[in-house]
Amino acid sequence: MKGSQVKIDNVNKAFGDFVALKDINFTINPGEFFTLLGPSGCGKTTLLRILAGFEFPDEGVVLFDDKDVTALPPNKRHSNTVFQNYALFPHLTVYENVAFSLRLKHVDNKTVDQKVREYIHLVELDEHLFKKPNQLSGGQKQRVSIARALINEPKVLLLDEPLSALDAKLRSNLLVELDRLHDKIGITFIFVTHDQSEALAVSDRIAVMNHGHVLQIGTPYEIYEQPATQFVAQFIGETNLFEANVVNCESYKVEGKSDIEHMVTLNVPALGMQAQLKGETPATREEDKNILVTDYEHTDEGQKVAFTVRPEKIRITLEEPAFGGRKDINVFKGVVEEPVYTGFQSKFYVKLENGTIVKVFKQHQNYLDEGPEIQWKDTVYISWSAEDGYIVEDIEK
Repeated sequence: MKGSQVKIDNVNKAFGDFVALKDINFTINPGEFFTLLGPSGCGKTTLLRILAGFEFPDEGVVLFDDKDVTALPPNKRHSNTVFQNYALFPHLTVYENVAFSLRLKHVDNKTVDQKVREYIHLVELDEHLFKKPNQLSGGQKQRVSIARALINEPKVLLLDEPLSALDAKLRSNLLVELDRLHDKIGITFIFVTHDQSEALAVSDRIAVMNHGHVLQIGTPYEIYEQPATQFVAQFIGETNLFEANVVNCESYKVEGKSDIEHMVTLNVPALGMQAQLKGETPATREEDKNILVTDYEHTDEGQKVAFTVRPEKIRITLEEPAFGGRKDINVFKGVVEEPVYTGFQSKFYVKLENGTIVKVFKQHQNYLDEGPEIQWKDTVYISWSAEDGYIVEDIEK
């Protein structure tokens, strides 16, 4: 099987006064695992239903391999849909559920048997061939629904929150299975989810949606490390986000690197004063609110922006850090307001001297090498490199 290219061209959809989709334009590549990600009500399921043929746009077109399928019903498109509630026939066996669509087409029994067994094997349910749905776990039921969708050999598989009804462990296991299936059969997967961890784990590219708009399309790395808006930065994982003003942008030599980086100085009132380290020249209070960040987009002096730094990129220590005179390190002093142990990592909520809370995540790698334990009410230093922050260029009102 080979996947289709899917193109959404200027699609708009409203339900009465409610605008579900506004000016949606993007292309999904053949064989791509593409995810529509966003909170409930953002428009992702409406868009999927338009792609499936269950809804029709008020404006715009949908093309599969440059063929306009906008007005075609679901059975006339080279696509099939996997629903979150399985939609299995309870009175039929696994075998007959998967065979159902072929029987409707009056395919001969020998071909039906060959194909059913092929797709049941693909989803690793050979031992459950003649069980009824009520004898299966949630994950097994969803695999049956995937086999039933794939047996028609679609070029596009649409997955409408297929894991949301499962518990956390089953979701994780089936997510791996979905990724394996995609790699094996090579068709286009379009996956709808509100779970950012699912999207980051399996997608080739992600479209982040909110209020009927597509805010950013990119690889998981781009979406996580280079968010285009404040919403994307906050929705994908956890982060620290502050409003800032661009003081200046200049070329800057980073110690240990041969290349010249473009560095931005940001004034971030919420961060207050930077920690005064030994050997540093005292600065004015206004300068102490400034931080450095690598500028990937060449922002303009005086521009109002948002600044984000992920909690896991921030180092936390009890001792004053020594950076050998490096100026591309941002250092602040604070008190641990709340430590949270989660097993594989600890989360620290550090209150700076001006009252701002900064989240810091510390990964547990080797207990004996981690140094003194950081506890509640400890005075600590938090620091991060200019390269670990990111400028979100728009200020959303």
